Amino acid sequence: MTTTPGLAAPPSPVPAPAGPGGAAPRRGLRRDNLAGPLMAGPAVLLLVLFVAVPFFAAVGFSFYNVRLGDPRDPAFMGLTQYARIFTDPDVSGRFLSALLHNLVFAAVVVPVQTALALALAMLVQKSVPGIGIFRSVFFLPVVFPIALVALIWRLILARGDDGLLNSLLAFFSGGNFGAQDWLGSELTALASVIVLSIWQGVGFQMVILLAALQQVPADLYEAARLDRANGWQRFVHVTLPGINTTLVFVALYTMILSLRVFDQIYVLARSGGGLNEDATRTVMYEAVTSAFDENNIGRASAISVVFFVIVVVLSLIQRRATRERED
Repeated sequence: MTTTPGLAAPPSPVPAPAGPGGAAPRRGLRRDNLAGPLMAGPAVLLLVLFVAVPFFAAVGFSFYNVRLGDPRDPAFMGLTQYARIFTDPDVSGRFLSALLHNLVFAAVVVPVQTALALALAMLVQKSVPGIGIFRSVFFLPVVFPIALVALIWRLILARGDDGLLNSLLAFFSGGNFGAQDWLGSELTALASVIVLSIWQGVGFQMVILLAALQQVPADLYEAARLDRANGWQRFVHVTLPGINTTLVFVALYTMILSLRVFDQIYVLARSGGGLNEDATRTVMYEAVTSAFDENNIGRASAISVVFFVIVVVLSLIQRRATRERED
């Protein structure tokens, strides 16, 4: 076949590459695009049903005077419930006190529990015989039901000479240290709940940090040893940078759990543990008691919405601060 000089030959059609298994690439691409949404669908559906729907329902309830068992129709109140939370002395006093307890709880639990979890993770990281038993013992309180946790700590912190802690202190002080009401005293009630919460939750953070520690390359530690770095220098310049992202996640997660603390306080207060409710009342406890003890669904919803906004703002502030540190 000859071509006329000065005229370019027509481009030959280039066949499209066949997809895997000889399937058309567009059809395979379409299947890949559907795989992600199909796998995420159940999780998204659950999030919508159990997070988004209750939240928007709470926003709607907060605008009405809704009371359980009240035969009258709910009356529209607008922003009155929100205004009462901050201006009505009967409501704002308890809410602000509960918010202060939440902030104190988070300010103590986040650094102490994170540091303790990191120390335990480094301790159980070592490959020594029987280390699996120690890992199980440290993780065991995480799987305990809250009722069992409350029972254990009621025995430890019981008032009078029958309490394990009081007996221990009396033994080591030769009887000079008198029996204390750890859960009932205004000075020690919140501290007792903090210790209980750290004991129960530190194992979960330990497992996360242990997984992160095992991902730090051993070559970095070997290089640090060749440079004659001591243990503290290896921790600061090798370990912490290697687990920095996980450490930030653990701190954020612990703060969110600390702000929504409720179950241990409720069980200790309502199961005859003698817990001082006024000294340990948190925002979630205030919302639940407003809803089911005072039958005031509108106020409980307004408290929940305000607290949600506070938690989101604190999480964004903490995340921004840690991100700047990472950069």
